[in-house]
Amino acid sequence: MSAAGLPSPADLAERLLGAATRPCIAIVEDTHEADVRFANNTVTTDGVRADRRVTVVLVDAPDAPGAPGRAGIARRSGDVDVDALVREAAAATAPAEDAAPLVEGDADEGFGDDAVLTGLDRLAPVVGGLAGAFRRAEAAGAVLSGFVEHSVTTTYLASSSGLRRRHVQPTGALQLVGRRDGASAWAGVGGAEVGDGELGSLEEAVRRGLGWSARHVDVPPGRHEVILPPSAVADLMMFLAEAASGRDAEDGRTVFSRPGGGTRVGEQLTPLPFDLWSDPEEAGLECAPFLATSISTADVSVFDNGLPLGRTPWLAAGRLGRLRYHRAGAGRSGAPAAAPIDNLALALPGASGSVDDLVAATERGLLLTCLWYIREVDPKTLLLTGLTRDGVYVVEDGKVVGAAGNFRFNESPLDVLARATQVSSTVRTYGREGGSWMNRTAMPALRVPDWNMSSPSQAV
Repeated sequence: MSAAGLPSPADLAERLLGAATRPCIAIVEDTHEADVRFANNTVTTDGVRADRRVTVVLVDAPDAPGAPGRAGIARRSGDVDVDALVREAAAATAPAEDAAPLVEGDADEGFGDDAVLTGLDRLAPVVGGLAGAFRRAEAAGAVLSGFVEHSVTTTYLASSSGLRRRHVQPTGALQLVGRRDGASAWAGVGGAEVGDGELGSLEEAVRRGLGWSARHVDVPPGRHEVILPPSAVADLMMFLAEAASGRDAEDGRTVFSRPGGGTRVGEQLTPLPFDLWSDPEEAGLECAPFLATSISTADVSVFDNGLPLGRTPWLAAGRLGRLRYHRAGAGRSGAPAAAPIDNLALALPGASGSVDDLVAATERGLLLTCLWYIREVDPKTLLLTGLTRDGVYVVEDGKVVGAAGNFRFNESPLDVLARATQVSSTVRTYGREGGSWMNRTAMPALRVPDWNMSSPSQAV
């Protein structure tokens, strides 16, 4: 049995396969999570939750590439009726242009093991340090708010082909916001675990930001040189990776579409030789080494469930290296198949230093804390709009001299990479907006001239 009194996830997957009269894929995801939230220098809530998501896919897989195929998908949460779920998938069966033979393989040795649990004890190192952080904030006339959370998702994937895969994904996050005299500062961190060491470093970052905010400097909207910390770079690069759809590029809908037809794969996109990649085995960013999806899209297919994943170069030395294709689409386009991977890293070979080094090299500019409410404006240029938040600091002669107000910005992450003039070393980071759906990122800081701050914003 599982922690929530539900049937064993491995047994449930086997029962789903046994109830199907056609080739079948069963996915069971058990998530156990704990969180503590705090505001106004006091802990407000805590809790532990369990969730189960079950997907069954019935397929008529083609016997050869290009042959017709069909698929039916049904999804439910919690305790499911096996026979009813299989009947629902059968009733939903429809032609599938992404049809491909099922991925074959053997069984993971630990496939039958129970799902892994977490609990409030995993957060104890951070929670134990909060009392001291609250006392120091009060002494400085500031208030702290935020949250710390930890979850573990155990994924079971079983297929009529004999494939049995199991993956355990721990994920932690800590966010801290400090406010004083109308100013705010934010810091956040993600990882497999978070501890009191991370709390101390975030507290120091927030304290420093509030100190910089003691002096206000009027800065008009317009184009300014900016320093983007790794967190802000992560939020931009997530949009770049999300845009890397092979089908959409071929259809002329994205920044990766070649004028006149085709894609820009192989084209030099940035003067600096940036590498942007995903890799399930990336140290510190480890994630599932196989595809597990409950939906089919233009470039992701339920037929590809269980497909092994490896290092995928989205950008290689500044050139567009890869776009996403499911196996059926890759076969039609003559491109390598590439599936989404739950991490993302950006680096410039040979780059070194930190955000502070970029500040020291800046004569006049703005140091941003994070970006917020980012939305796509034009997919053909990947133009984004969004807001700065929780601190825009004015840099003069290599030093932070005060804080400006917030702004709305309009920028393309691809243009940002193409215009970058200085790059730091790459570090593990956590996007303020995107960290909740892609926790595992590693990014450098960037110095970018002529960043478009289009108008003032009231965001804090």
